[in-house]
Amino acid sequence: MKANMDNKKKKDSAKPVRKLTYKPTSEIPFKKKPAATSKPKVDDGTLRLNKYIANSGKCSRREADLYISSGNVTVNGQVVNELGYKVKRTDEVRFDGSLIIPEKKVYVLLNKPVDFVTDPRGDEKSVFDLTRTASKSFLKPVGRLHKKASGLILLTNDIEMQVKLTNHLTRVKKVYHVVLDKKLKAADFEKIAEGVKLEDGFIKPEAINYVENASANEIGIQIPTSKNTAIQRLFEHFQYKVLKLDRVIFADLTKKDLDRGRWRFLNEKEIINLKNLK
Repeated sequence: MKANMDNKKKKDSAKPVRKLTYKPTSEIPFKKKPAATSKPKVDDGTLRLNKYIANSGKCSRREADLYISSGNVTVNGQVVNELGYKVKRTDEVRFDGSLIIPEKKVYVLLNKPVDFVTDPRGDEKSVFDLTRTASKSFLKPVGRLHKKASGLILLTNDIEMQVKLTNHLTRVKKVYHVVLDKKLKAADFEKIAEGVKLEDGFIKPEAINYVENASANEIGIQIPTSKNTAIQRLFEHFQYKVLKLDRVIFADLTKKDLDRGRWRFLNEKEIINLKNLK
C-alpha cells in the first residue's frame, strides 16, 4: 500500500508545469470559452432607477438602492423608495435634491509611462495629466499601477464597470513583461511556477515563461492578484530585483498601436467584451 502511494506522489510531482509562450509585441493566445447564446433584450424605453442613478456617475447601483430606500430620490417630484422601480429616460429624477443628468459612459485605455501615478498627491505627475482632454467627466482608473511600473490602465466614469473589474471574483487577465537584474535560474523559475507563500499570502502565477528571443532575465507572467507590487515581492523573495515592470495585457486589451504616454477610446466590441466578463 505504501509503495503505491509513493509511486502516486512521484507521478504527481512529475506533472509538467503549465508555461506561457510569451511574445512582448503580440497578445498571448489563451483559449477562450465560447460565449453563451441568449435572446436579445427588448428595449421598452425604461430603466431601473438604481441603474439610472449609477449611469449618472453619482454612485454604484448597490449604493443607489440604499439612497432609494432612505427616501433620498424623487421621480417627477414624488419620493420613490421602491427597489426595482423603473423610470423613463424623459422622467425628472433628483438625487438629494439635485437633478440627475446621466453622463455618457467613457472608456479610455492608457499606456502609462514610468513615474506617473494613478492616485496623485501634491504635485506628482498623474494619469489624469495624460488623459485630461479625453472627457469633461471625471475618469477614475480601474485599479492601480505602481509609479515605477508602466503599461496598460483603463480609466472610466462607469462606476459599475470599475466595481466589477476590481472585484477579485471577476476573471480579469493581467499579463506583465518583467525585466530582472540577472538571469532567472531554472530552479527558481520552477518554484515560482508552483507558487510561493509570501508574508501576505500564497501567490501562484496563472502562467509564466521566459520571453521569446530575449535574455533569461526577461519574463512574461500572468498573475490573478490585482496588486502589481506582488510581482516585485515574488521575485525579491528569490533575491532578484525587478528593473522593469510593464503591463502588456489587461482584460484582453493590448498595447497594439498605442505608444507610451498615449491613450485611445475603447471601441464598442471591446466595451461589450468587458461587460460580459464573468
